[in-house]
Amino acid sequence: MKRKILYAASFLFLTWAASSCDPENCKFCKTVTTDSSTGDVTEGFESEYCGVALIAIEAKGPFTTGTLTTVWQCR
Repeated sequence: MKRKILYAASFLFLTWAASSCDPENCKFCKTVTTDSSTGDVTEGFESEYCGVALIAIEAKGPFTTGTLTTVWQCR
């Protein structure tokens, strides 16, 4: 009985993992921070975002702290 439950759980996990990130619904995004006083631009590391996480990042607008303005850029 335990073996059947283990197989079922493994199957569900693999199914979820295989379908969780379709290439069509994913983008690589990074943060880009610009300092308005010096003009310096700093880019963060790119990470792949899919589905709901991608929608949340694309919905964010630029945010400013002092002279630093940060935006998300996705490709």
